[in-house]
Amino acid sequence: MTSSITLEIERSPRSLWRSPSLTPSQPPSELMVEDYHQPVLVDEIVKLCQDLATGVVVDATLGGGGHAAAILDNVAHLRVLGVDRDAEARAAAASRLTQYANRSRIASASFADLGAVIRANGDFIGDSPVVGVLMDLGVSSHQLDDPSRGFSFRFDAPLDMRMDASTGETAAELIARISQDEFVQLLRANGEGRYARAIATAVRAGRPATTGDLVALVEGAVPIPARRRGNVATRVFQALRIAVNDEERQLEDGLQGAFDALAPEGALMVISYHSGEDRAVKSFLHELSTGGCHCPPELGCVCGAIPLARILRASAVLASPGEIASNPRARSARLRVGWKLAR
Repeated sequence: MTSSITLEIERSPRSLWRSPSLTPSQPPSELMVEDYHQPVLVDEIVKLCQDLATGVVVDATLGGGGHAAAILDNVAHLRVLGVDRDAEARAAAASRLTQYANRSRIASASFADLGAVIRANGDFIGDSPVVGVLMDLGVSSHQLDDPSRGFSFRFDAPLDMRMDASTGETAAELIARISQDEFVQLLRANGEGRYARAIATAVRAGRPATTGDLVALVEGAVPIPARRRGNVATRVFQALRIAVNDEERQLEDGLQGAFDALAPEGALMVISYHSGEDRAVKSFLHELSTGGCHCPPELGCVCGAIPLARILRASAVLASPGEIASNPRARSARLRVGWKLAR
């Protein structure tokens, strides 16, 4: 069962600022800028969208509206329904998409609740098919660069990490609540192997309140010779962010909801940034492309499974060297695409 959502429809920046629940922590002058977040693989997404039939694309992780603006700029036969649970992201996107008011709408929700979002915005979608769903997973550049959000170890800030800062428990509260074994399991699931228990013990005992506290506790738990390149706390921050925002369940529900919403020949386009997400997306698309068939390859399919999707290619689409040079965060991006087959 998915979580409850707030389906607030934002038709213009002006209406956005009238809603107390959507008032961001920064003034509009600081938020309404095109560099809120630099989207990745934009050319690849636009090219895919150019081949879609006339209809609506759901940008299920709207962020600052970068992908949505590129689609609306370059693909005249598409409209965009943008979805995000971060109030600051919706505010920035509303400003960026003002010129496309007749071809776009922004909804306040998590992509895990995509089916409900689409039903609630039936007046915008009308009789048009949903021909594409884009999911750009993970944390945005703005969220990483905003010290107050607590996503990054580059700033000493309250240990928060919530995508929707108005609800749910913070990372600090999560650490105080979960057991030692749960914390160890969480760290190991996100790639922190040998020192997971030592880190969990130190962090739970230290009860960090800020990102700086957390980094210091992690550094104290890992011997200097064992520290890998980059900050030793990277995977710990990632693990906590995923847990705080329930990202694994959100992704599972979101992928299924996105595919269910698509019209035949509609495209599901998913950009992920770490191996766990990418494996989940790859597995989901593989199951669709085989119809759930698990017959031995040497025998061929004898179970009568019916494929539900076709995959763009076996390997993920990666950012070009030029894009990585201009936006280093694109280095870890992995794009996978599946088209829904008619049944």
